[in-house]
Amino acid sequence: MTKAKTSVRVTILGDEYTLRSATSVEETQAIAKQVDLSIREIMSSGLVVETHKAAILACLRMAGELAQAQMEAAELSSKMTALSQEIRPWLPPAKRYD
Repeated sequence: MTKAKTSVRVTILGDEYTLRSATSVEETQAIAKQVDLSIREIMSSGLVVETHKAAILACLRMAGELAQAQMEAAELSSKMTALSQEIRPWLPPAKRYD
């Protein structure tokens, strides 16, 4: 079942946007705030003046962070699977879920 989308108003760099999102209002606003802060941080460095270029760099930064988090999650999942395989023989047969 697909979660219903709700409209959420957010502000990024002083501009208001209405987003339709399946996430909670609070989560959507928190994400928008993070985007706003990331763009502002890049612009405040003085190296980038154009808003659209700062937005692209912010997106690239966040995409890199997401890729890193996904890689770490996959590594953790792999370690958990290996640990599960390691302790499975110690469990009673009824609890092994082979």
